[in-house]
Amino acid sequence: MRLVSLLLLPLFLFGQNMEQNDVDNHDHVPVSNSPFSVQDTWHGEAVYQIYPRSFRDSDGDGIGDLNGIISQLDHIKELGFTAIWFSPFFSSPQQDFGYDISDYRNISPEYGDMAICEKLISEVHRRGMKVVFDLVMNHTSEQHAWFKESSSSRTGPKADWYVWHDGKDGKGKRPPTNWKAMIGGSGWHWHDGRQQWYWASFLPFQPDLNYRNPEVRHAMLDVARFWLAKGVDGFRLDIFNSIYEDSLLRNNPGGLRIVPSEENPDGFFQKAKYTVNQDESFRFATELRAMVDSFTVPPRFLVGEVFGNTATIKKFCELEGKQGLHAVFLFQTLGTEPDARKWRHVIEGFERDFPLPLTPTYVFSNHDRKRSMSIANNDVRVMKLMVLLQMTVRGIPFTYYGEELGIPKPTLPMRTGLDPLAKLYQAIPQFMVNWTGESLNRDECRTPMLWDSTANAGFTTGTPWLPVSANYRVINAAAQWQDASSLLRFYADLIKLRNSNKVLRHGSLTISDIRCDKDVLAFYRTLGSETFLVLLNFSKREKPFIAPTATVLLSTVAAPQRATLGAWEGRVIRIQ
Repeated sequence: MRLVSLLLLPLFLFGQNMEQNDVDNHDHVPVSNSPFSVQDTWHGEAVYQIYPRSFRDSDGDGIGDLNGIISQLDHIKELGFTAIWFSPFFSSPQQDFGYDISDYRNISPEYGDMAICEKLISEVHRRGMKVVFDLVMNHTSEQHAWFKESSSSRTGPKADWYVWHDGKDGKGKRPPTNWKAMIGGSGWHWHDGRQQWYWASFLPFQPDLNYRNPEVRHAMLDVARFWLAKGVDGFRLDIFNSIYEDSLLRNNPGGLRIVPSEENPDGFFQKAKYTVNQDESFRFATELRAMVDSFTVPPRFLVGEVFGNTATIKKFCELEGKQGLHAVFLFQTLGTEPDARKWRHVIEGFERDFPLPLTPTYVFSNHDRKRSMSIANNDVRVMKLMVLLQMTVRGIPFTYYGEELGIPKPTLPMRTGLDPLAKLYQAIPQFMVNWTGESLNRDECRTPMLWDSTANAGFTTGTPWLPVSANYRVINAAAQWQDASSLLRFYADLIKLRNSNKVLRHGSLTISDIRCDKDVLAFYRTLGSETFLVLLNFSKREKPFIAPTATVLLSTVAAPQRATLGAWEGRVIRIQ
Protein backbone atom coordinates (compact mmCIF):
# COMPACT_ATOMS: atom_id res chain seq x y z
CA MET A 1 0.00 0.00 0.00
CA ARG A 2 1.35 3.46 -0.88
CA LEU A 3 2.57 5.70 1.92
CA VAL A 4 -0.25 8.21 1.31
CA SER A 5 -2.79 5.54 2.19
CA LEU A 6 -1.05 4.78 5.45
CA LEU A 7 -0.95 8.46 6.32
CA LEU A 8 -4.63 9.02 5.55
CA LEU A 9 -5.94 5.91 7.22
CA PRO A 10 -6.15 7.34 10.77
CA LEU A 11 -8.32 10.18 9.48
CA PHE A 12 -11.20 7.85 8.69
CA LEU A 13 -12.51 7.49 12.20
CA PHE A 14 -16.12 6.32 12.45
CA GLY A 15 -18.23 6.69 15.57
CA GLN A 16 -18.10 9.10 18.48
CA ASN A 17 -16.17 7.08 21.08
CA MET A 18 -13.40 5.15 19.41
CA GLU A 19 -11.03 3.64 21.96
CA GLN A 20 -7.38 2.95 21.33
CA ASN A 21 -7.80 -0.81 21.59
CA ASP A 22 -10.28 -0.73 18.72
CA VAL A 23 -7.36 -0.18 16.34
CA ASP A 24 -5.21 -3.18 15.47
CA ASN A 25 -1.44 -2.87 15.39
CA HIS A 26 -1.43 -3.47 11.62
CA ASP A 27 -2.69 -0.69 9.39
CA HIS A 28 -4.13 -3.04 6.75
CA VAL A 29 -4.75 -6.67 5.92
CA PRO A 30 -2.36 -7.17 2.97
CA VAL A 31 -3.22 -9.28 -0.03
CA SER A 32 -1.46 -10.32 -3.21
CA ASN A 33 0.33 -7.53 -5.04
CA SER A 34 0.90 -9.66 -8.14
CA PRO A 35 0.74 -7.46 -11.25
CA PHE A 36 -2.25 -7.83 -13.52
CA SER A 37 -1.49 -10.04 -16.50
CA VAL A 38 -2.71 -9.01 -19.92
CA GLN A 39 -3.68 -12.60 -20.70
CA ASP A 40 -6.18 -12.53 -17.82
CA THR A 41 -8.37 -9.83 -19.33
CA TRP A 42 -11.49 -11.55 -17.98
CA HIS A 43 -10.58 -10.29 -14.50
CA GLY A 44 -12.08 -6.95 -15.53
CA GLU A 45 -15.36 -8.12 -17.03
CA ALA A 46 -18.84 -7.46 -15.64
CA VAL A 47 -21.17 -10.30 -16.65
CA TYR A 48 -24.93 -10.16 -17.14
CA GLN A 49 -26.86 -13.46 -17.05
CA ILE A 50 -29.88 -13.98 -19.30
CA TYR A 51 -32.39 -16.77 -18.78
CA PRO A 52 -33.63 -16.80 -22.42
CA ARG A 53 -37.08 -18.20 -21.70
CA SER A 54 -37.90 -15.18 -19.55
CA PHE A 55 -36.06 -12.25 -21.10
CA ARG A 56 -38.13 -11.08 -24.10
CA ASP A 57 -40.64 -12.82 -26.38
CA SER A 58 -40.65 -11.61 -30.00
CA ASP A 59 -43.38 -13.82 -31.53
CA GLY A 60 -46.20 -13.83 -28.97
CA ASP A 61 -45.98 -17.46 -27.85
CA GLY A 62 -45.25 -16.42 -24.27
CA ILE A 63 -41.71 -17.81 -24.29
CA GLY A 64 -38.63 -15.61 -24.51
CA ASP A 65 -36.49 -16.17 -27.60
CA LEU A 66 -33.26 -15.14 -29.32
CA ASN A 67 -34.85 -12.41 -31.45
CA GLY A 68 -36.30 -10.99 -28.26
CA ILE A 69 -32.84 -10.95 -26.69
CA ILE A 70 -31.37 -9.21 -29.75
CA SER A 71 -34.04 -6.53 -29.50
CA GLN A 72 -32.90 -5.66 -25.97
CA LEU A 73 -29.12 -5.89 -26.25
CA ASP A 74 -28.85 -2.11 -26.08
CA HIS A 75 -30.38 -2.23 -22.59
CA ILE A 76 -27.44 -4.38 -21.43
CA LYS A 77 -24.91 -2.30 -23.33
CA GLU A 78 -26.23 0.95 -21.81
CA LEU A 79 -25.95 -0.58 -18.36
CA GLY A 80 -22.25 -1.07 -19.07
CA PHE A 81 -21.97 -4.86 -18.86
CA THR A 82 -19.11 -6.22 -20.92
CA ALA A 83 -20.18 -9.87 -21.26
CA ILE A 84 -23.44 -11.84 -21.36
CA TRP A 85 -23.91 -15.38 -20.05
CA PHE A 86 -26.83 -17.16 -21.70
CA SER A 87 -28.54 -20.08 -19.99
CA PRO A 88 -28.97 -22.95 -22.49
CA PHE A 89 -31.15 -22.61 -25.57
CA PHE A 90 -29.89 -25.73 -27.35
CA SER A 91 -32.30 -28.40 -28.59
CA SER A 92 -34.10 -29.86 -25.60
CA PRO A 93 -37.41 -31.48 -24.62
CA GLN A 94 -37.49 -28.71 -21.96
CA GLN A 95 -38.12 -31.05 -19.04
CA ASP A 96 -35.54 -28.98 -17.16
CA PHE A 97 -35.99 -25.94 -19.41
CA GLY A 98 -32.78 -26.26 -21.38
CA TYR A 99 -30.46 -28.01 -18.95
CA ASP A 100 -31.55 -31.32 -20.50
CA ILE A 101 -29.91 -31.10 -23.92
CA SER A 102 -30.87 -33.38 -26.81
CA ASP A 103 -28.59 -31.78 -29.43
CA TYR A 104 -25.63 -29.55 -28.54
CA ARG A 105 -25.25 -28.21 -32.08
CA ASN A 106 -28.79 -27.05 -32.74
CA ILE A 107 -31.19 -24.51 -31.28
CA SER A 108 -34.50 -25.39 -29.65
CA PRO A 109 -37.21 -24.11 -32.05
CA GLU A 110 -39.08 -22.06 -29.44
CA TYR A 111 -35.94 -19.91 -29.17
CA GLY A 112 -34.97 -19.67 -32.83
CA ASP A 113 -32.56 -21.42 -35.17
CA MET A 114 -28.86 -21.47 -35.97
CA ALA A 115 -29.03 -18.42 -38.22
CA ILE A 116 -30.62 -16.36 -35.44
CA CYS A 117 -28.07 -17.72 -32.95
CA GLU A 118 -25.22 -16.63 -35.21
CA LYS A 119 -26.87 -13.22 -35.51
CA LEU A 120 -27.09 -13.01 -31.72
CA ILE A 121 -23.36 -13.70 -31.37
CA SER A 122 -22.60 -11.11 -34.03
CA GLU A 123 -24.87 -8.46 -32.51
CA VAL A 124 -23.37 -8.92 -29.03
CA HIS A 125 -19.87 -8.56 -30.50
CA ARG A 126 -20.90 -5.54 -32.55
CA ARG A 127 -21.76 -3.79 -29.30
CA GLY A 128 -18.35 -4.59 -27.85
CA MET A 129 -19.56 -7.28 -25.44
CA LYS A 130 -18.52 -10.92 -25.05
CA VAL A 131 -20.63 -14.08 -25.33
CA VAL A 132 -20.64 -16.82 -22.66
CA PHE A 133 -22.69 -19.95 -23.34
CA ASP A 134 -23.92 -22.30 -20.65
CA LEU A 135 -22.36 -25.69 -21.44
CA VAL A 136 -23.85 -28.73 -19.73
CA MET A 137 -21.05 -31.27 -20.04
CA ASN A 138 -22.02 -33.60 -17.19
CA HIS A 139 -25.21 -35.03 -18.67
CA THR A 140 -27.59 -34.97 -21.60
CA SER A 141 -31.31 -35.44 -21.97
CA GLU A 142 -32.58 -38.99 -22.15
CA GLN A 143 -33.91 -37.87 -25.55
CA HIS A 144 -30.40 -37.27 -26.92
CA ALA A 145 -29.54 -39.57 -29.83
CA TRP A 146 -26.47 -40.71 -27.92
CA PHE A 147 -28.54 -41.99 -25.00
CA LYS A 148 -31.13 -43.59 -27.25
CA GLU A 149 -28.40 -45.57 -28.97
CA SER A 150 -26.57 -46.33 -25.72
CA SER A 151 -29.72 -47.60 -24.03
CA SER A 152 -30.67 -49.82 -26.97
CA SER A 153 -27.76 -52.23 -26.69
CA ARG A 154 -25.00 -53.32 -24.32
CA THR A 155 -22.66 -53.94 -27.24
CA GLY A 156 -23.39 -51.13 -29.69
CA PRO A 157 -20.94 -48.33 -30.66
CA LYS A 158 -22.22 -46.04 -27.90
CA ALA A 159 -22.97 -48.70 -25.32
CA ASP A 160 -20.35 -47.24 -22.98
CA TRP A 161 -21.13 -43.54 -23.51
CA TYR A 162 -23.14 -43.29 -20.27
CA VAL A 163 -22.60 -44.64 -16.76
CA TRP A 164 -24.27 -48.04 -16.87
CA HIS A 165 -23.91 -50.83 -14.31
CA ASP A 166 -25.60 -54.08 -13.32
CA GLY A 167 -27.52 -54.16 -10.06
CA LYS A 168 -26.45 -55.86 -6.87
CA ASP A 169 -28.71 -58.85 -6.38
CA GLY A 170 -29.05 -61.90 -8.59
CA LYS A 171 -31.71 -60.29 -10.75
CA GLY A 172 -29.93 -56.95 -10.83
CA LYS A 173 -32.94 -55.06 -9.49
CA ARG A 174 -31.07 -53.33 -6.65
CA PRO A 175 -28.98 -50.21 -7.44
CA PRO A 176 -25.23 -50.81 -7.82
CA THR A 177 -24.31 -48.43 -4.96
CA ASN A 178 -25.92 -46.29 -2.29
CA TRP A 179 -25.10 -43.06 -4.16
CA LYS A 180 -27.55 -40.21 -3.75
CA ALA A 181 -28.35 -37.66 -6.45
CA MET A 182 -27.55 -34.01 -5.74
CA ILE A 183 -31.26 -33.35 -5.12
CA GLY A 184 -31.82 -36.41 -2.91
CA GLY A 185 -32.96 -39.95 -3.54
CA SER A 186 -30.99 -42.57 -5.41
CA GLY A 187 -29.17 -41.32 -8.48
CA TRP A 188 -29.46 -44.77 -10.09
CA HIS A 189 -32.37 -45.44 -12.45
CA TRP A 190 -33.50 -48.72 -13.94
CA HIS A 191 -33.82 -49.02 -17.71
CA ASP A 192 -36.10 -51.83 -18.86
CA GLY A 193 -34.73 -51.99 -22.38
CA ARG A 194 -31.12 -52.44 -21.39
CA GLN A 195 -31.89 -54.22 -18.11
CA GLN A 196 -29.30 -52.14 -16.31
CA TRP A 197 -29.03 -49.08 -14.11
CA TYR A 198 -27.83 -45.70 -15.33
CA TRP A 199 -26.44 -42.95 -13.13
CA ALA A 200 -27.89 -39.39 -13.05
CA SER A 201 -26.28 -36.85 -10.75
CA PHE A 202 -29.25 -34.52 -10.92
CA LEU A 203 -32.70 -35.40 -12.33
CA PRO A 204 -33.69 -38.88 -13.57
CA PHE A 205 -34.14 -37.75 -17.19
CA GLN A 206 -30.59 -36.35 -17.27
CA PRO A 207 -28.25 -39.37 -17.56
CA ASP A 208 -24.58 -38.71 -16.86
CA LEU A 209 -22.07 -39.11 -19.64
CA ASN A 210 -19.19 -41.55 -19.10
CA TYR A 211 -16.01 -39.49 -19.29
CA ARG A 212 -13.88 -42.56 -18.70
CA ASN A 213 -14.65 -43.36 -22.32
CA PRO A 214 -12.18 -41.29 -24.42
CA GLU A 215 -14.76 -41.07 -27.22
CA VAL A 216 -17.08 -39.14 -24.90
CA ARG A 217 -14.34 -36.74 -23.83
CA HIS A 218 -13.41 -36.09 -27.45
CA ALA A 219 -17.05 -35.63 -28.47
CA MET A 220 -17.69 -33.07 -25.74
CA LEU A 221 -14.45 -31.21 -26.46
CA ASP A 222 -15.60 -31.08 -30.08
CA VAL A 223 -18.89 -29.54 -28.95
CA ALA A 224 -16.94 -26.81 -27.20
CA ARG A 225 -14.73 -26.30 -30.27
CA PHE A 226 -17.83 -26.03 -32.46
CA TRP A 227 -19.15 -23.06 -30.49
CA LEU A 228 -15.76 -21.42 -29.98
CA ALA A 229 -15.31 -21.51 -33.76
CA LYS A 230 -18.63 -19.67 -34.08
CA GLY A 231 -17.27 -16.88 -31.94
CA VAL A 232 -18.41 -17.81 -28.43
CA ASP A 233 -15.98 -16.23 -25.96
CA GLY A 234 -16.37 -18.65 -23.09
CA PHE A 235 -18.45 -21.15 -21.17
CA ARG A 236 -20.19 -21.41 -17.86
CA LEU A 237 -19.91 -25.10 -16.91
CA ASP A 238 -22.95 -26.65 -15.22
CA ILE A 239 -22.33 -28.92 -12.16
CA PHE A 240 -18.81 -29.47 -13.45
CA ASN A 241 -17.60 -31.24 -10.31
CA SER A 242 -19.89 -34.20 -11.10
CA ILE A 243 -18.13 -35.08 -14.37
CA TYR A 244 -16.55 -38.23 -12.89
CA GLU A 245 -17.65 -40.79 -10.32
CA ASP A 246 -15.63 -43.46 -8.52
CA SER A 247 -14.59 -46.18 -10.97
CA LEU A 248 -14.63 -48.85 -8.26
CA LEU A 249 -18.26 -48.16 -7.35
CA ARG A 250 -17.53 -47.83 -3.65
CA ASN A 251 -20.47 -46.88 -1.46
CA ASN A 252 -20.48 -43.39 -0.06
CA PRO A 253 -19.93 -43.37 3.70
CA GLY A 254 -22.72 -42.29 5.98
CA GLY A 255 -22.96 -38.77 7.34
CA LEU A 256 -25.00 -36.54 9.61
CA ARG A 257 -25.77 -33.69 7.23
CA ILE A 258 -29.33 -33.45 5.94
CA VAL A 259 -29.10 -30.71 3.32
CA PRO A 260 -26.08 -30.20 1.03
CA SER A 261 -24.59 -26.75 0.58
CA GLU A 262 -22.25 -25.09 -1.88
CA GLU A 263 -19.36 -25.42 0.57
CA ASN A 264 -20.20 -29.01 1.52
CA PRO A 265 -21.91 -31.33 -0.98
CA ASP A 266 -22.54 -33.96 1.71
CA GLY A 267 -26.21 -34.45 2.50
CA PHE A 268 -29.13 -36.80 2.84
CA PHE A 269 -27.17 -38.56 5.62
CA GLN A 270 -24.34 -39.47 3.30
CA LYS A 271 -20.90 -38.09 2.41
CA ALA A 272 -20.50 -37.47 -1.32
CA LYS A 273 -17.00 -38.95 -1.30
CA TYR A 274 -17.29 -40.99 -4.49
CA THR A 275 -19.76 -38.98 -6.55
CA VAL A 276 -18.24 -35.47 -6.79
CA ASN A 277 -14.82 -33.82 -6.94
CA GLN A 278 -12.91 -36.85 -8.17
CA ASP A 279 -9.25 -36.45 -9.16
CA GLU A 280 -10.16 -37.12 -12.79
CA SER A 281 -12.52 -34.13 -12.76
CA PHE A 282 -9.69 -31.80 -11.76
CA ARG A 283 -7.50 -33.22 -14.52
CA PHE A 284 -10.26 -32.82 -17.09
CA ALA A 285 -10.45 -29.13 -16.18
CA THR A 286 -6.82 -28.76 -17.29
CA GLU A 287 -7.55 -30.68 -20.49
CA LEU A 288 -10.50 -28.42 -21.26
CA ARG A 289 -8.41 -25.32 -20.48
CA ALA A 290 -5.64 -26.43 -22.85
CA MET A 291 -8.16 -26.83 -25.66
CA VAL A 292 -9.80 -23.47 -24.96
CA ASP A 293 -6.41 -21.75 -24.85
CA SER A 294 -5.79 -22.90 -28.42
CA PHE A 295 -8.35 -20.24 -29.40
CA THR A 296 -6.10 -17.27 -28.74
CA VAL A 297 -7.79 -14.35 -30.51
CA PRO A 298 -9.64 -13.25 -28.54
CA PRO A 299 -8.73 -15.08 -25.29
CA ARG A 300 -11.52 -17.38 -24.12
CA PHE A 301 -12.92 -18.01 -20.65
CA LEU A 302 -14.15 -20.85 -18.41
CA VAL A 303 -16.10 -20.46 -15.17
CA GLY A 304 -17.30 -23.52 -13.32
CA GLU A 305 -20.26 -24.32 -11.12
CA VAL A 306 -18.50 -26.51 -8.56
CA PHE A 307 -19.25 -27.30 -4.94
CA GLY A 308 -16.92 -28.05 -2.07
CA ASN A 309 -14.54 -26.47 0.39
CA THR A 310 -12.02 -23.89 -0.79
CA ALA A 311 -9.07 -26.27 -1.08
CA THR A 312 -11.14 -28.59 -3.24
CA ILE A 313 -12.65 -26.11 -5.66
CA LYS A 314 -9.29 -24.37 -6.16
CA LYS A 315 -8.08 -27.58 -7.78
CA PHE A 316 -10.43 -26.86 -10.66
CA CYS A 317 -8.42 -23.67 -11.32
CA GLU A 318 -4.94 -25.08 -10.91
CA LEU A 319 -3.68 -28.62 -10.50
CA GLU A 320 -0.06 -29.70 -10.19
CA GLY A 321 1.17 -26.59 -11.95
CA LYS A 322 -1.33 -26.86 -14.79
CA GLN A 323 -3.99 -24.22 -15.40
CA GLY A 324 -7.62 -25.24 -15.19
CA LEU A 325 -10.75 -23.10 -15.17
CA HIS A 326 -10.22 -19.36 -15.14
CA ALA A 327 -12.68 -18.99 -12.26
CA VAL A 328 -15.24 -20.86 -10.19
CA PHE A 329 -18.40 -19.55 -8.60
CA LEU A 330 -17.94 -18.74 -4.91
CA PHE A 331 -21.44 -19.13 -3.62
CA GLN A 332 -20.92 -17.71 -0.13
CA THR A 333 -22.03 -14.40 -1.61
CA LEU A 334 -25.51 -15.73 -2.42
CA GLY A 335 -26.73 -15.78 1.14
CA THR A 336 -24.51 -13.28 2.92
CA GLU A 337 -26.70 -10.75 4.68
CA PRO A 338 -26.08 -7.00 4.49
CA ASP A 339 -23.74 -6.92 7.47
CA ALA A 340 -20.28 -5.31 7.55
CA ARG A 341 -18.62 -7.99 9.65
CA LYS A 342 -19.98 -10.84 7.56
CA TRP A 343 -18.89 -9.22 4.31
CA ARG A 344 -15.48 -8.43 5.73
CA HIS A 345 -15.09 -12.12 6.58
CA VAL A 346 -16.15 -13.16 3.06
CA ILE A 347 -13.82 -10.72 1.31
CA GLU A 348 -10.87 -11.57 3.53
CA GLY A 349 -11.40 -15.25 2.76
CA PHE A 350 -11.62 -14.68 -0.98
CA GLU A 351 -8.50 -12.49 -0.98
CA ARG A 352 -6.57 -15.05 1.03
CA ASP A 353 -7.65 -18.07 -0.99
CA PHE A 354 -7.85 -16.62 -4.52
CA PRO A 355 -4.90 -14.23 -4.92
CA LEU A 356 -3.75 -13.19 -8.39
CA PRO A 357 -3.52 -14.72 -10.92
CA LEU A 358 -6.73 -16.29 -9.53
CA THR A 359 -9.77 -14.10 -9.14
CA PRO A 360 -12.89 -14.39 -6.97
CA THR A 361 -16.42 -14.23 -8.35
CA TYR A 362 -19.28 -12.25 -6.80
CA VAL A 363 -22.85 -13.34 -7.53
CA PHE A 364 -26.03 -12.50 -5.62
CA SER A 365 -28.64 -14.59 -7.48
CA ASN A 366 -29.09 -16.80 -10.52
CA HIS A 367 -31.59 -19.07 -12.28
CA ASP A 368 -31.56 -21.50 -9.33
CA ARG A 369 -31.54 -19.15 -6.35
CA LYS A 370 -33.90 -16.55 -4.96
CA ARG A 371 -33.58 -13.00 -6.19
CA SER A 372 -31.13 -10.71 -4.42
CA MET A 373 -33.80 -8.23 -3.32
CA SER A 374 -34.83 -10.84 -0.77
CA ILE A 375 -31.40 -10.59 0.89
CA ALA A 376 -31.71 -6.79 0.74
CA ASN A 377 -35.12 -6.99 2.47
CA ASN A 378 -36.69 -5.32 -0.59
CA ASP A 379 -34.92 -2.07 0.35
CA VAL A 380 -33.44 -0.25 -2.68
CA ARG A 381 -30.96 1.57 -0.41
CA VAL A 382 -29.58 -1.75 0.81
CA MET A 383 -29.51 -3.15 -2.72
CA LYS A 384 -27.50 -0.17 -3.97
CA LEU A 385 -25.01 -0.70 -1.15
CA MET A 386 -24.60 -4.39 -2.00
CA VAL A 387 -24.19 -3.64 -5.70
CA LEU A 388 -21.55 -1.04 -4.89
CA LEU A 389 -19.65 -3.72 -2.98
CA GLN A 390 -20.08 -6.23 -5.81
CA MET A 391 -18.74 -3.86 -8.47
CA THR A 392 -15.81 -2.45 -6.51
CA VAL A 393 -14.22 -5.52 -4.89
CA ARG A 394 -11.54 -7.43 -6.76
CA GLY A 395 -13.35 -10.07 -8.74
CA ILE A 396 -15.76 -10.84 -11.56
CA PRO A 397 -19.33 -9.67 -10.82
CA PHE A 398 -22.22 -11.71 -12.24
CA THR A 399 -25.62 -10.04 -12.38
CA TYR A 400 -28.82 -11.99 -13.03
CA TYR A 401 -31.37 -10.36 -15.33
CA GLY A 402 -33.81 -8.18 -13.42
CA GLU A 403 -31.46 -7.51 -10.52
CA GLU A 404 -30.87 -4.07 -12.00
CA LEU A 405 -34.58 -3.38 -11.44
CA GLY A 406 -34.84 -4.92 -8.00
CA ILE A 407 -37.45 -7.45 -9.10
CA PRO A 408 -38.83 -8.97 -5.87
CA LYS A 409 -39.18 -12.69 -5.32
CA PRO A 410 -42.78 -13.76 -5.91
CA THR A 411 -44.43 -16.58 -3.99
CA LEU A 412 -45.64 -19.24 -6.42
CA PRO A 413 -47.39 -22.41 -5.21
CA MET A 414 -45.37 -25.60 -5.34
CA ARG A 415 -48.43 -27.52 -6.53
CA THR A 416 -48.61 -25.51 -9.77
CA GLY A 417 -44.86 -25.32 -10.31
CA LEU A 418 -43.44 -26.02 -13.77
CA ASP A 419 -39.97 -26.50 -12.33
CA PRO A 420 -39.19 -30.23 -12.05
CA LEU A 421 -37.80 -29.64 -8.56
CA ALA A 422 -41.11 -28.09 -7.49
CA LYS A 423 -42.89 -31.18 -8.79
CA LEU A 424 -40.44 -33.40 -6.94
CA TYR A 425 -40.79 -31.55 -3.63
CA GLN A 426 -44.42 -30.46 -3.76
CA ALA A 427 -45.39 -32.88 -0.97
CA ILE A 428 -43.01 -31.16 1.47
CA PRO A 429 -44.88 -29.04 4.05
CA GLN A 430 -44.49 -25.30 3.59
CA PHE A 431 -42.81 -24.81 6.98
CA MET A 432 -40.02 -27.17 5.90
CA VAL A 433 -39.64 -25.28 2.63
CA ASN A 434 -39.30 -22.05 4.62
CA TRP A 435 -36.74 -23.72 6.92
CA THR A 436 -34.34 -24.31 4.03
CA GLY A 437 -34.09 -20.55 3.48
CA GLU A 438 -34.31 -21.10 -0.27
CA SER A 439 -37.09 -21.54 -2.79
CA LEU A 440 -37.59 -25.14 -3.86
CA ASN A 441 -39.69 -23.81 -6.73
CA ARG A 442 -37.22 -22.24 -9.15
CA ASP A 443 -40.11 -20.71 -11.10
CA GLU A 444 -39.91 -17.92 -8.51
CA CYS A 445 -36.53 -16.73 -9.76
CA ARG A 446 -37.38 -17.19 -13.46
CA THR A 447 -40.40 -14.94 -13.91
CA PRO A 448 -40.40 -12.62 -16.96
CA MET A 449 -38.29 -9.50 -17.27
CA LEU A 450 -40.18 -6.28 -16.62
CA TRP A 451 -39.68 -3.95 -19.58
CA ASP A 452 -42.48 -1.37 -19.26
CA SER A 453 -45.94 -0.72 -17.85
CA THR A 454 -47.88 -2.17 -20.79
CA ALA A 455 -49.66 -5.52 -20.62
CA ASN A 456 -47.41 -8.34 -19.36
CA ALA A 457 -44.69 -5.77 -18.66
CA GLY A 458 -43.81 -5.66 -22.36
CA PHE A 459 -42.42 -9.20 -22.15
CA THR A 460 -44.93 -10.78 -24.55
CA THR A 461 -48.10 -10.02 -26.48
CA GLY A 462 -49.32 -13.51 -25.63
CA THR A 463 -49.72 -15.44 -22.40
CA PRO A 464 -46.41 -15.54 -20.50
CA TRP A 465 -45.08 -18.98 -19.62
CA LEU A 466 -44.75 -17.83 -15.99
CA PRO A 467 -46.75 -15.06 -14.30
CA VAL A 468 -45.43 -11.52 -14.51
CA SER A 469 -44.67 -9.74 -11.23
CA ALA A 470 -47.77 -7.99 -9.96
CA ASN A 471 -46.01 -4.65 -9.39
CA TYR A 472 -44.62 -4.36 -12.93
CA ARG A 473 -46.40 -1.02 -13.51
CA VAL A 474 -44.14 0.48 -10.85
CA ILE A 475 -40.99 -1.63 -11.22
CA ASN A 476 -39.92 -1.78 -14.88
CA ALA A 477 -36.99 -0.81 -17.05
CA ALA A 478 -38.67 2.03 -18.94
CA ALA A 479 -39.65 3.82 -15.74
CA GLN A 480 -36.25 3.35 -14.10
CA TRP A 481 -34.32 4.63 -17.12
CA GLN A 482 -36.28 7.88 -16.66
CA ASP A 483 -35.58 8.10 -12.93
CA ALA A 484 -32.10 9.37 -12.06
CA SER A 485 -32.42 7.98 -8.52
CA SER A 486 -33.48 4.46 -9.59
CA LEU A 487 -31.59 1.25 -8.93
CA LEU A 488 -31.15 0.72 -12.67
CA ARG A 489 -29.56 4.14 -13.18
CA PHE A 490 -27.28 3.47 -10.22
CA TYR A 491 -26.14 0.23 -11.87
CA ALA A 492 -25.37 2.17 -15.04
CA ASP A 493 -23.43 4.91 -13.23
CA LEU A 494 -21.52 2.41 -11.12
CA ILE A 495 -20.50 0.12 -13.98
CA LYS A 496 -19.50 3.17 -16.04
CA LEU A 497 -17.19 4.15 -13.19
CA ARG A 498 -15.83 0.61 -13.02
CA ASN A 499 -15.23 0.40 -16.77
CA SER A 500 -13.44 3.76 -16.86
CA ASN A 501 -11.01 2.99 -14.04
CA LYS A 502 -8.49 0.17 -14.29
CA VAL A 503 -7.92 0.38 -10.56
CA LEU A 504 -11.46 -0.97 -9.93
CA ARG A 505 -11.08 -3.72 -12.49
CA HIS A 506 -7.51 -4.83 -11.95
CA GLY A 507 -6.15 -3.22 -8.80
CA SER A 508 -5.18 -5.04 -5.62
CA LEU A 509 -7.57 -4.97 -2.67
CA THR A 510 -6.65 -4.14 0.91
CA ILE A 511 -9.22 -4.08 3.70
CA SER A 512 -8.92 -1.27 6.23
CA ASP A 513 -8.02 -2.81 9.56
CA ILE A 514 -9.66 -0.12 11.69
CA ARG A 515 -12.47 -1.75 13.69
CA CYS A 516 -13.83 1.49 15.14
CA ASP A 517 -17.37 0.89 13.88
CA LYS A 518 -18.82 -2.57 13.47
CA ASP A 519 -21.29 -1.40 10.81
CA VAL A 520 -18.75 0.11 8.42
CA LEU A 521 -16.66 -1.81 5.92
CA ALA A 522 -13.81 0.01 4.20
CA PHE A 523 -11.29 -1.22 1.66
CA TYR A 524 -8.73 0.20 -0.74
CA ARG A 525 -8.24 -0.62 -4.42
CA THR A 526 -4.76 0.22 -5.69
CA LEU A 527 -3.05 0.05 -9.06
CA GLY A 528 0.26 1.77 -9.62
CA SER A 529 0.12 5.25 -8.11
CA GLU A 530 -3.67 5.40 -7.94
CA THR A 531 -5.75 4.46 -4.89
CA PHE A 532 -9.51 4.38 -4.36
CA LEU A 533 -11.21 4.00 -1.00
CA VAL A 534 -14.62 2.29 -0.78
CA LEU A 535 -16.76 2.98 2.29
CA LEU A 536 -19.87 0.93 3.06
CA ASN A 537 -22.21 1.77 5.92
CA PHE A 538 -24.29 -1.33 6.66
CA SER A 539 -26.53 0.51 9.07
CA LYS A 540 -29.69 2.63 9.21
CA ARG A 541 -27.74 5.18 11.27
CA GLU A 542 -25.50 7.95 10.00
CA LYS A 543 -21.79 7.56 10.70
CA PRO A 544 -19.64 10.66 11.21
CA PHE A 545 -16.10 10.64 9.85
CA ILE A 546 -13.31 13.05 8.97
CA ALA A 547 -12.52 13.09 5.26
CA PRO A 548 -9.08 14.04 3.96
CA THR A 549 -8.52 15.85 0.70
CA ALA A 550 -10.18 13.47 -1.70
CA THR A 551 -12.70 13.26 -4.53
CA VAL A 552 -16.02 11.50 -4.11
CA LEU A 553 -16.49 9.58 -7.37
CA LEU A 554 -19.82 7.95 -6.57
CA SER A 555 -22.26 7.58 -3.70
CA THR A 556 -25.40 5.55 -3.24
CA VAL A 557 -27.15 8.73 -2.09
CA ALA A 558 -27.85 11.77 -4.24
CA ALA A 559 -26.07 14.40 -2.16
CA PRO A 560 -23.46 12.85 0.15
CA GLN A 561 -22.40 14.93 3.16
CA ARG A 562 -18.70 15.57 3.58
CA ALA A 563 -18.50 14.63 7.24
CA THR A 564 -21.30 12.05 7.42
CA LEU A 565 -21.73 8.65 5.87
CA GLY A 566 -25.49 8.31 5.53
CA ALA A 567 -27.73 5.40 6.42
CA TRP A 568 -27.00 2.49 4.09
CA GLU A 569 -24.64 4.71 2.12
CA GLY A 570 -21.73 3.45 0.10
CA ARG A 571 -19.12 5.75 -1.32
CA VAL A 572 -16.17 5.50 -3.70
CA ILE A 573 -13.39 8.03 -3.06
CA ARG A 574 -10.27 8.78 -5.07
CA ILE A 575 -7.49 9.65 -2.66
CA GLN A 576 -5.47 12.64 -3.88
